[in-house]
Amino acid sequence: MATQLKNLSDFSHTTVPNGGAFKFAIAVAEWNAEITGSLYNGALETLLKHGVSADNILSVAVPGSFELTAAAEILLQKHKDLDGVICLGCVIQGDTKHFDFICDAVANGITQVGIKHAKPVIFGVLTTNDQQQAIDRAGGKHGNKGDEAAITALKMAELAATV
Repeated sequence: MATQLKNLSDFSHTTVPNGGAFKFAIAVAEWNAEITGSLYNGALETLLKHGVSADNILSVAVPGSFELTAAAEILLQKHKDLDGVICLGCVIQGDTKHFDFICDAVANGITQVGIKHAKPVIFGVLTTNDQQQAIDRAGGKHGNKGDEAAITALKMAELAATV
């Protein structure tokens, strides 16, 4: 596995834009709260570290990852000044096909909202085989995907502002 020995949240090889001019929303799923809370903290700390004012970060909680698409749509409809939405969730494989349906729906839904609004809507949803993989990617040995989602939001917001 390519990620087995790596912390993927290393941004030393890239330039991260200053976020002082941007406004973001973070939508975070309450399901798997231990994991999504860590993702949220990572995203929030990263945005603040890179110059986004706390007043320019709107955070909302939704019941689960499936609801992230609707949350992103509502946020972009009601807050036209947003530069992007970061969607954070965690879906852990179970014994049924529920995992496949949820992951597919969320990925496609988030993509469609971003295309519809021509704004970055970031997929920060862990789709793991087990709890340990989720822990490893929510601040564990493989970094924090919340950090990565925030960096992606900053980079995409700058792209949108400069092209």
